[in-house]
Amino acid sequence: MGRVTVRRPVVRVVGGEARERLDTLVAEEPLEIRVGGRALAVTMRTPGHDVELAHGFLLTEGVIGDRADIAIARYCDGVDDEGRNTYNVLDIALAEGVAPPAVGVERNFYTTSSCGVCGKAALDAVRLKTRFSPAGDDVRVSPALLSSLPDVLRARQKVFDGTGGLHAAGLFTAAGEPLVVREDVGRHNAVDKVLGKALQDGLVPLGGTVLLVSGRASFELVQKAAMAGVPVLAAVSAPSSLAAELAAEQGMTLVGFLRGDAMNVYTGAERVA
Repeated sequence: MGRVTVRRPVVRVVGGEARERLDTLVAEEPLEIRVGGRALAVTMRTPGHDVELAHGFLLTEGVIGDRADIAIARYCDGVDDEGRNTYNVLDIALAEGVAPPAVGVERNFYTTSSCGVCGKAALDAVRLKTRFSPAGDDVRVSPALLSSLPDVLRARQKVFDGTGGLHAAGLFTAAGEPLVVREDVGRHNAVDKVLGKALQDGLVPLGGTVLLVSGRASFELVQKAAMAGVPVLAAVSAPSSLAAELAAEQGMTLVGFLRGDAMNVYTGAERVA
């Protein structure tokens, strides 16, 4: 497994005085996801929980819908100059009878740590159809509970404490119980890791849950939540216009600027009791 953090010498300047010291940086490395030996996507991620990431990616791209849809996941091929495995190539074998990814899922280029949809091969593949629609979910969450979640998420960001350079995503029950929290240099990777872990645990579809992200709510994060059946997506920062549009279209509750006891509810306000 690749390193999660890297130590690097820096010059620290405080009040005009400079000192050399070591700083801890979050690692960012490419992960190539293959299905049946065929390259599907390359994403820049923080090493760790790669199998979860692949499960979540394939779930939110509509390739799989159950943990049984994947037969095996194994690292392969990637080696460094000294012949050591870099653990940066992961090959997924789908279970018998599971259709391989459609051409529209294939990414023309790598996806950066900040953007997951910009490399889509076909724009008409961006709006995916979920098999777990959250529209009929009648879960209710109180404003007080939503306000408490950022602190719970932050308390579980262990790598962030040492680097200050990671996003986080957390899946919670309607009562505020944390089910899974993951960190990554990319927002969409953190969400894929969370949803992939939930899939491995047999929790999908994720009815009655809240997905919280530490940054903004982009279109793709709404799409990923909808593909897993998440009825409530909350973000500590702003959503995009397309994110709000898709959330309304999917029957999801979208909360933004979740800070302290204040928040903006952009769609699905009936679930915020």
